[in-house]
This record gives sequence, structure tokens and C-alpha cells, in this order.
Amino acid sequence: MFQTFEASTGPLHVAERVRALRSWMSKEKLDALLVPRADEHQGEYVPPCAERLKWLTGFTGSAGLAVVTKKTAALFIDGRYTVQARSETDIALFDISLLPRMRLSEWLIEHVSKGARIGFDPKLHTISEIERLQSALYAKGLKLKPLTKNPVDVVWGKTRPKPPIAPAIVHPHALAGKSAAEKISNIQKRLKDEGQHVVVLTLTDSICWLLNIRGSDVAHNPVVLAFAIVPVTGKVELFIAPEKIDRSVREHLSPVAKISPPKVLTERLKTLKAAGRRVRIDPDTASAWFQRALGTKSMVRGQDPCILPKALKSDAEISGLRAAHRRDGTAVVRFLAWLDAQAVTGTLDEITTVKKLEAFRTETGALREISFATISGSGPNGAIVHYRVTEATNRTLNANELFLIDSGAQYQDGTTDITRTIAIGTPSADMRRHYTAVLKGHIAIATARFPKGTRGIELDPFARRALWDIGADFDHGTGHGIGSYLSVHEGPQSISRAGSAVLQPGMLISNEPGYYREGAYGIRIENVVLVRELADIPDGDRPMMDFETLTLAPMDRRLIDTDMLTASERAWLDDYHARVYDVLAGDLDPATRNWLKQATAPL
Repeated sequence: MFQTFEASTGPLHVAERVRALRSWMSKEKLDALLVPRADEHQGEYVPPCAERLKWLTGFTGSAGLAVVTKKTAALFIDGRYTVQARSETDIALFDISLLPRMRLSEWLIEHVSKGARIGFDPKLHTISEIERLQSALYAKGLKLKPLTKNPVDVVWGKTRPKPPIAPAIVHPHALAGKSAAEKISNIQKRLKDEGQHVVVLTLTDSICWLLNIRGSDVAHNPVVLAFAIVPVTGKVELFIAPEKIDRSVREHLSPVAKISPPKVLTERLKTLKAAGRRVRIDPDTASAWFQRALGTKSMVRGQDPCILPKALKSDAEISGLRAAHRRDGTAVVRFLAWLDAQAVTGTLDEITTVKKLEAFRTETGALREISFATISGSGPNGAIVHYRVTEATNRTLNANELFLIDSGAQYQDGTTDITRTIAIGTPSADMRRHYTAVLKGHIAIATARFPKGTRGIELDPFARRALWDIGADFDHGTGHGIGSYLSVHEGPQSISRAGSAVLQPGMLISNEPGYYREGAYGIRIENVVLVRELADIPDGDRPMMDFETLTLAPMDRRLIDTDMLTASERAWLDDYHARVYDVLAGDLDPATRNWLKQATAPL
């Protein structure tokens, strides 16, 4: 199994750990301390040794920040984690603050006195984050104090896990579509055009994409933990633990990169600073430590130059992604057919379903990893947006309830992400009404036509309109970018209230509106879509784009109130289901093929 189910955290030890941390703060004369979720690479997913927020608070979500003062504490989260945070941390110690309703700066101004010293680890916060916070606090007489050692690590002590040393592997050119040399040349041309001498790369997926390597340092993400410096001419310098590089990877990298141990990075930055080099740093992704190491005169602000080209998938990557989604669709259909047959027995639970779905994916012979811990939520657990089932929370799939399963796979030719909501028994009228409203939003995105230059923020209301009409909404984005055998969450593209990046052909985005009734059920329908250019529309006067849906699996027809659908919405779903059957039927055994025929029958 790529997923475990033990309850590895919770509120049990929170009080004693907060006490120990406050004792350390007192010795260091700190009035408050920031503890973010991020690691030194600002990754969404982090290795066990960087799970500082989880260790301190019990909260396991992939985004959040805690602040601890001498007498108070707060955990800042977004709308995805409202229910989860309350169950995982000690709410007698931590106030749960929902972003963006309560800003961190506002909380600090309210809870600490003028002249207070607020400690932070500069390796764990981005440059932009610290600058915004400092600007808000300075006028109120509060001072941010950078720390040279992380206090959580000090208190955690010898029980803190060791850093991962998993080996790097070569990502084949046939799947990447572009060589590392070509990618590096394009980045160097951009540096030259913009008058910069080097760029420092801190995001692990940027480095892996650029050099056509992968790894397994972080669960479910095929990346290696490393930093890199790309000069305007010459080889890239990769700062990585030497034991991660075997002979084959060294031979792959030797024409384009030299390998140095991570401890050399500080000296390299000092050399660049002393030489007066113009060093490009992305303030939104690089930690404040880099700004301190380089100084403001050497640092040139600019987006990580790998982010956009990484998001624009090559023809080879698109071909691989289509193959990966077909393979994954076959596994998911086998799972859905099995679920339909077994759910009526009343013997299935959330963990059993996770194991069975992973088994079907394993049987493809191509599964490298899952792309995130499967969200398997029965009944009220489905209303926890990022729910992770454990042995302590495991729940039976009961009759007349909904079951939400959000999962994905890492294949060498592509990353997948799919959510389906299933009726166990007979759904209520409210379940069908909410499901159909979510489906209408999903179809609105899937069928959208939009002019070049459109941003995700402009499409986001398409997914919400049907829910708004019935007085409902959801508190997460409609869609996130997706990598190619890389992170399941990838920028810069998104469909959300914050989706400011322009959508461009070759970008992958999820289409996943939802609805969540706390204590009752959750609904989400998710497919992965590819942005593509649209053929000229007769009498149209602007170049347009649309989406190609890559995910192939049926949606539960039992949950659809057909009276709520328009003729065009019904036609889209019938066409989609027909394509699912036509593409996948030949890969299935007769019994599963017959199930799929019924599951994809026209409305």
C-alpha cells in the first residue's frame, strides 16, 4: 500500500508540546512564534522531518500556519479544513482562524503588545510572505525576529525523523518531449534577454522538470529535495545529497549539470553576492533565507522561469497523459463496478475501498505511486473536504448515504486526479438536488468556450451558478493545475477566486465543483481537463479556447435529477458517457463491460 491508515496525530500531545515550545520562547525572549506548514522548498507536501505544524498542533492538512504567544495560540487554515482542524487539534489551546477572514497580522496586533518580538524561521516563509507581514506589523510597533535555528526542531529533538535520502531517477526523453539541454537553453535565453546572470531554483518540481529527473523524497510526489543555480551560460549546479545520485543519473546529468552537496549552497550565494551578480529569485516561492543570504542589491525579483513552461505540456506529455487517463479510467471503472456489487452487503468500509482501488491501479502494471492520500468519505465524512481515513475514523458505507472518493495515480506517463460521488442505496431528494447542481457546474466548465487571455477567476463563477441558484456554494477552488508525473497540484493556472494566471493551450486543470453539508454528506465531481485551441467559430472575431476532458469514468446516474438539466447539459453527459464506454469497453472483462454499458446508458 502507498497509503497508511494509522492515526499518527491528534490533540493528545499538543498541550505538552506547546508548553515546551513556550519554555524555549521564554529563554530566547520571544513574545510569539510562527510555525508554518511549509518546508525549505515551500512545497505543499513535505517529508516527515518537515511536518512541524502537524507535530505541534496535530493538524494534518496541506496548508496552514500556527502562531503561539506566551498565553494564546491560533491555527490559521482555509475553508477546506474547517471541520478537520477542529477534530485534529486541541481547541482549548488553539483558536481556529479561517483565512482570509482573519489575517495573521490582525491576530498578532490584537494578541501581542507593542514592542513584541515575533520569531520565525526564514527558511520556512517566502520572501513575499515576510514582507507583507512586516509591512503590516511595523506600523504597530511589532518586530519580526529571524531565527538561526528552528525552535520546533529543538523541542522535537531526537524523535524527529531523518531527512529522506531516496534515489533520483531519470525521466525518459520520450515522455518528457524535451531534453534537459533544450529546457536549460530556453531558461538561459530568458535570463540573457532580461539582463540576469543566474536564477536560483527552490521548487523541487521545477528542478525535476528542468533536469528530467524524478524521485521519491516526498510521499506521493515524484520529486527529489534539492536546490539549483542556473547560470546564463554553462552548466546548472545541482545541490543535492550525493547518495541520491547513482551512476545512471550522474551520466544523464553530466552534460548539463554539476553536482554539489547542499552545504555548499551558502558559500555559492556569498560568492554571487560578492561578485555583484544579478541573481533572479522568485519572492513568491523562495524562502526569506535566500534574500538574507544574497542581500537586496544582488537579488532580482522574477517568477521562477520554469513555472510557466512546465505548465505548458509538450506533445509527448499530452500523449502520455491521454494514455495514463485511459489506463486509470479502466482501473476506476473496475472499482466502481465492484463497489456497486459489494455496497449492498453492508460490509464495506472506507479503508476497504481505498485498498481495493489501489489494488485495481496496481494491476495495471504501471502504477508508480498514488498522487495523494485517497479521500474516502462515507456519509458525514464526505463533508470533510480533505478527509483522510484512519483506523480510528474508519466508517462503514451505510445504506441511503453518499460515498465520496477522491483519488489519483502517478504513472510514469502522467498524473491523474478523479473524484466520484456514489449513492449507496436510495438517495434523498436533497442529495439528488445538490448533486445535480454540482453536475451542472461541472458541465458548465467542461463546455466553456473562452477567448485567449481568459483567467481562471473569470471561469470560476460558471461552476457556482447552479449552486448559487439554490442558495449553496463551496469553499475551495474549482480547479488546480496538474503536473506530468509530478505534483498533483501545480501552478500557475487555477480556476478559483484567486485564479489570476492566463489559461493557455497545454495546461492541465481539474474541474471539481462540490457541495458539503456538515454532518451529513459531501459531493464532488472531478475530471481533469486540457486547455486547447478551438477551431475558428463561424462569424466569430476572436481566437477562442476550450477544454478537452481527459478523465474517463461514469458519473452516478442515480443521483441526477434530470428535470434540473437543460437539453444541452443532458446531451453533454450522454456524449461523455458514450465516449467513456467506447474508449474503455475493450479493456474490460465481460461482466465489468456490461456494468459499464448500464452505467453509461443515455439519460
